[in-house]
Parts: sequence; C-alpha cells; structure tokens
Amino acid sequence: MRDLPDHLPQQTQRELAHVVRVLFEEFEAGTKPGTQKWNKQGRILKLVLYGSYARGDWVTDPIGGYQSDYDILVVVNDERLTDFVDYWSPAEDRLMRDLTINKAVSAPVNLIVHSLTDVNQQLERGRPFFVDIASQGIALYEAEGFNFAAPRRLPPDEARAEAQKHFEKWSGSSAAFLRGARHAIDDGDNNKAAFDFHQTVEHLYHCVLLVFTLYSPKSHKLNFLRSHCEDIVPSLKVAWPRDGKFERRCFELLRLAYVNARYSDHYVITEEQLAWLAKHVAGLQALVEAVCAERFQSGADAAES
Repeated sequence: MRDLPDHLPQQTQRELAHVVRVLFEEFEAGTKPGTQKWNKQGRILKLVLYGSYARGDWVTDPIGGYQSDYDILVVVNDERLTDFVDYWSPAEDRLMRDLTINKAVSAPVNLIVHSLTDVNQQLERGRPFFVDIASQGIALYEAEGFNFAAPRRLPPDEARAEAQKHFEKWSGSSAAFLRGARHAIDDGDNNKAAFDFHQTVEHLYHCVLLVFTLYSPKSHKLNFLRSHCEDIVPSLKVAWPRDGKFERRCFELLRLAYVNARYSDHYVITEEQLAWLAKHVAGLQALVEAVCAERFQSGADAAES
C-alpha cells in the first residue's frame, strides 16, 4: 500500500481525515458497552482508501449528476467485529448526515469491513479485488505489526472458470427476478414489481463484481453496488440517467424497494415510474451481458497469446 499522496486535493485530504476520525469515534462507541474479551480488545488495524480516489481517476460531474465515492476498506482484528449492523451502521449514518446536512464531506462514503485474517486469506487465494487494494490502496491508518500477506497470482484459467460459474448463477437469478417483475406488472402488483426490479439489479451488479473481481460485498444497497460496478466498468453508467428529477426519483424508488415495497404502507410507485424502470433494468441486463461476454473473450484471447 501507499501513503496518502500529494495529488489528492487538500479538501479531499481534510475530508478523509474527518472520515477516519468518525470511524474511530463510532467504533469506540460501539465496542465500549461490550463485556466479552474479544469485544473489549477490538481494534481497527487498517483503514485503506481504494477505488478511483486511490488510483487518481475520480470524477466530479455535478451537471451530469455523477460523483465518485470514497471507498474505504476497514480491517479489524476479529471476524465478529465485521457485523455491520452492530458496529458500523452508526458510522455510516453519521457520514451520510455529514454529506447531506453538515457538508463535512463532499462525496458519499462506502465502507466494507473485513478481518485481517479474511483479507490475508483472500490475498493468498489471489482474489483480484484484494490484490488490487494491497497494491494500489492508500493507507489512511495502519497499526504497526499487522501486515497484509503476500498475494498469490491466480492462474487465468482458474480465474475464468470461477468467474463463469458466478456469471451463470447470478445472471440466471437476475433473469428470474426480471420475469417476476413483468408478471407482477401484468397482475397490477406494483410493489411486488418494484421489489423484483430491485432484486434484478442487485443480482446483476453482484454478477459484474464477481465476474470482474471474484468478490462482491454482502450488501443489498443499490447505490453502493452501483458505485462499485461503475468504478470497475465505467460503461455501465449509461444505464441510469441522472440529469433529471424524474429519473433520479425512479432510481430512488428502486433503491427503497428492498424494504419499503414489502413492509411500508407509504411506499407508492406509479405505472409510469415502473415503465421507466422496466426499460432501464432491461437495458442494464443487456449491458451486463455484453461487458461480461467481452471480459470472458478478452481472457480467452490473453490465454491464447
């Protein structure tokens, strides 16, 4: 990993310092009430910036409605401390308030949390996502004496075979949810259709991440998954227009559908909004199939050369 480079704007460096402070404060607050030894001895071992801000190719486009996120890997000393609800939701909520209300940060903050043991196992298995973080990531904080393992080089044939299995599983499940959404529209069940559209998109994004990196975070949050996929495959950005209020509202209803379409009496989505979603979810499906096919083809070409 690298130290925080000078190429990052001073404002970005200040915002990242704020994020680090929030993560430590909320982690301390979350572990303080614990009575178990593992809880009391819980530690953050590393905070690693990865993705576009680490590579130096972040995008800020207020006119087009696209803003690169701060992507941060949190490494802790015990697998039990990776439970997001118990230990990291308060930090995530606070950082969202800092973005939308307090304006302490100018970009959304995405967190993934793993134990050091898990990260090192991923590196030893040659998982590209973690290998890239280890080589390209920027250390925002590191405790001494807790090094990453040396990464293994995953043989291309092995990586391709695993990626193909992921594609078959997740593209198949996304297609099943898309069929379910269309049936729900025919039945006049708008909420069921919205939920199935959410699941279609979630599974498509997991498909992309697993095909390209052999890793996908355990998350239902479409903003988070979309950001990761578009960072890895920028051509996917065209799936979701962001420049109009109606378009942004439709995606927001899709994002909320995982919980609200099933459990909230206040969730309402119109036929017009569902029609827009149907068009763009189908477009995303076609894009995902195309980029994955291109990925497999490029891997086959590289193996032959």
